[in-house]
Amino acid sequence: MSSHWGILVSDPWLQNQFTQVELRSLKSQFVSMRRENGRLTIGDLASKMSRMKVVGENLSEEERASYLNNLYPNTDDDVDFELFLKVYLKLQTFASSRTGSTAKNSSAFLKAATTTLLHTISESEKASYVAHINNYLLGGDEFLKKYLPIDPSTNDLFEIAKDGVLLCKLINVAVPGTIDERTINTKRLLNPWERNENHTLCLNSAKAIGCTVVNIGTQDLIEGRRHLVLGLISQIIKIQLLADLNLKKTPQLVELVDDSKEMEELMNLPPEKILLRWMNFHLKKAGYKKIVTNFSSDVKDAEAYAHLLNVLAPEYTNPSTLAVKNPFERAKLVLEHADKMGCKRYLTARDIVEGSPNLNLAFVAHIFQHRNGLSTQTRQNSLLEALPDDTQDSREERAFRLWMNSLGISTYINNVFEDVRNGWVLLETLDKVSPGIVNWKIANKPPIKMPFKKVENCNQVVKIGKQLKFSLVNIAGNDIVQGYKKLILAYLWQLMRYNILQLLKNLRFHSYGKEITDADILQWANIKVSSSGSQRQMGSFKDKSLSDGIFFLELLSAVQTRAVNWGLVTKGVTDQEKKMNATYIISIARKLGCSIFLLPEDITEVNQKMILTLTASIMYWFLKHPNEERAGGNSDSETGSQLETTSNSTVDDSASDSSAEDNV
Repeated sequence: MSSHWGILVSDPWLQNQFTQVELRSLKSQFVSMRRENGRLTIGDLASKMSRMKVVGENLSEEERASYLNNLYPNTDDDVDFELFLKVYLKLQTFASSRTGSTAKNSSAFLKAATTTLLHTISESEKASYVAHINNYLLGGDEFLKKYLPIDPSTNDLFEIAKDGVLLCKLINVAVPGTIDERTINTKRLLNPWERNENHTLCLNSAKAIGCTVVNIGTQDLIEGRRHLVLGLISQIIKIQLLADLNLKKTPQLVELVDDSKEMEELMNLPPEKILLRWMNFHLKKAGYKKIVTNFSSDVKDAEAYAHLLNVLAPEYTNPSTLAVKNPFERAKLVLEHADKMGCKRYLTARDIVEGSPNLNLAFVAHIFQHRNGLSTQTRQNSLLEALPDDTQDSREERAFRLWMNSLGISTYINNVFEDVRNGWVLLETLDKVSPGIVNWKIANKPPIKMPFKKVENCNQVVKIGKQLKFSLVNIAGNDIVQGYKKLILAYLWQLMRYNILQLLKNLRFHSYGKEITDADILQWANIKVSSSGSQRQMGSFKDKSLSDGIFFLELLSAVQTRAVNWGLVTKGVTDQEKKMNATYIISIARKLGCSIFLLPEDITEVNQKMILTLTASIMYWFLKHPNEERAGGNSDSETGSQLETTSNSTVDDSASDSSAEDNV
């Protein structure tokens, strides 16, 4: 678990330009640069900042040097950390002005929540999200009832969010069962440690449902940084509102397609695109000639909304809505229509005419949830019956997708099987897991129109995989381009496993030519449980006795004595008892600080791959944290000597600074 103390700078304005995660990263880079020559001067920055994102990628060394020489004529002046931050901000602004605003993919909303140079918040969005929280949490929660309803005209939302309980509860509203609420600290007065635990649980659980939290740290939430808290809340609410936009939850969506080919295309679309397709399906029936391609400029005049609501709820049609010339007046009539349907939530007439993309998307998603207008009698049963039963593949795809998105790659992945086919996303992931391994000079950046360019990218992916000693017999780049699911899953598992083993190797050990292996992880877990006095042992990562969860609860208790409340643990005999234990295990691990993406079923069914990732993640957390941060447990030196029996390693105090760190 990370410390609740953050990095502080003397200038409050400068402090507010960065999240704690960014400050820690920048401080690490600053110290590294200064250590190289014993000091850091203005003249050094042009070359040394080449390794920094945005500043290094979008400006040449000559451009950086010229810009800095104009700002700071005396290039021999020493640079302290605060000056380093100011220079970084200036260069970042200069680089952004040179490149212009960056294009965003269909899931830019999920990525945008963690940007840090735009610290203003939308009062309309805040009011809408407060209304959502009041609607879903008011009256149903014993702990929160003393805080709800929240007044949208105040900043109470950010104060209430500081203890982490509200955010954890909201995640469970969005994706029920994500957090075992028995693990949330809900005392009336929480100490800093308990508050930090709640936020650690919140952030790791948010990643596990698909939120992008790369630049958010627990300290940012504890401080109630408004733009970051609101950004996280907006992502959670969006995930809730779009949850039904798939064929599994809403099989009636099959009405939008005519054949199996279109069905496959629909299944691969992100939920926002399905929502647009649904909207255009009804608009076509209404005789509306335009195609809506976004939730901003295309709906500003409110005409599309008027036609949509007339189709979905003709009993409330008002002829004046389409006759009125003023878009603002039309928007007000649209909201009156929606109100009669029970759907006037999330936005105002002003939000419509100003084209607020977040609120317009929430509005349309709410309409879909309330009345989608699709046939309750599914005509195309044959299309649905033809869908393959790939439950296991879907679970693995989900785990790999969430893991890849958690690494902070620039492309948000909605569907692994579709999104990796151009090779670019895999190259980005490889570069995060093993920085510098990708030859970007020969990589082809999207959009890629020529198929052979995609094959070139995927060929490099396969080549790097072989370099990393993956098992890739008879696999070629074109197999990834063709979207062969089993091959893609096999590659991603080996990449995820490589990431796990490298993190463990880099964190505490000099291996003297011997890599950390699955056997080392297994041995470590058994030694830890045995040292706590238990007789339980794990024979392998597919040991069926693991299904009751008791071994992992004993392992978690061994690495952190206060982690498990044994009064809440079941015997793990029935399926229900096993699931309760599994849910508890996952939440405890996330509360400690483990970034994991498995489901309770992966434990109860003993999914070998996911069991390995869970064990390795607990091991990584234990080795990463000094003994004083844990209540009890062996020291790192004791653990190192234990592991020497299998990995012939000695302990080293150096920690990994990997790009993929914390995302085991």
